[in-house]
Amino acid sequence: MKRILIGLLGVMALAVAPSGNAAESRFGPLVSADQLANFGYANAPFILDIRGKAVKDGYIPGAISVNYREFRGPSTNPGQLVTDAHLTNLFQRLGLATDKPTVITYQGTNETDFGAAARVYWTLKSAGIKHLAILNGGMNAWTKDASRPVNATPATPQPSKIAVTFSNKWLATRNNVLAVVKGEDDARLIDARPEAFYRGKKQHPAAARPGTLPGSDYFAHSKWFDGGGSIIDESAAQALATSNRFKKEDPLVSFCNTGHWAATNWFALSELGGIKAVKLYPESMVGWSHAKLPMANTPGLLENLLNKITR
Repeated sequence: MKRILIGLLGVMALAVAPSGNAAESRFGPLVSADQLANFGYANAPFILDIRGKAVKDGYIPGAISVNYREFRGPSTNPGQLVTDAHLTNLFQRLGLATDKPTVITYQGTNETDFGAAARVYWTLKSAGIKHLAILNGGMNAWTKDASRPVNATPATPQPSKIAVTFSNKWLATRNNVLAVVKGEDDARLIDARPEAFYRGKKQHPAAARPGTLPGSDYFAHSKWFDGGGSIIDESAAQALATSNRFKKEDPLVSFCNTGHWAATNWFALSELGGIKAVKLYPESMVGWSHAKLPMANTPGLLENLLNKITR
């Protein structure tokens, strides 16, 4: 009973805004391992472990297992959006529901690892899941305390009847981005990749050529981390956003190679930084480069060949 009461208090602390107004209630966007452990059995959230089933350190009790790849496009364009029908089938199989508080967990190895959780968070939010959080630090944070329970196998999903209609509220399509590049629409394009990609010195294996979007700015996804796989908290994210001239009223488009690192920038700016007009360009430079659209920082043929040889 004591554990249930502590869990209920934890849910209330996370789910109700400081004003106490039920209309302002929220869940997430981050939850710590301690907070998740204190949920107890009553009102426990739905835990979605996106590492797949080839794990060595087990699962949080009750966690449902899915492979991150099921949220991604083909190897030729990994960031490409999957269809509503695919998501509906996947979500029903996993037992997801729009009104069930859902915690996404990942391994927690580094900032690139966090990008998978951020991309799934963005997908679930766009698909209508109302209450979402990422377990900050992932499974590594959970197992840091040896007293926390771990199961050798994931839980068995209870299928749901959810139907997905993907929202474009946080989505930038190729045409949306092209309109910005042409000056027909107004938004700040933010490249989340390491600087070598932005400068055209490296490229993703699936990209047609190196380079970035014309007129884009560079802000590496790794800047939201102090080391390891845990992202900084809301107050630190807001301070970092402000110091880097991200304004709350600015329309922003986050991109990278395949919408993975860019999902971290989207999450940090939108969910932690409080900038609501942030969109994610999911297929990013892989899709853009194959469409043979204008690019910047793209070296000539000889330089491009030398870059490939020396990478």
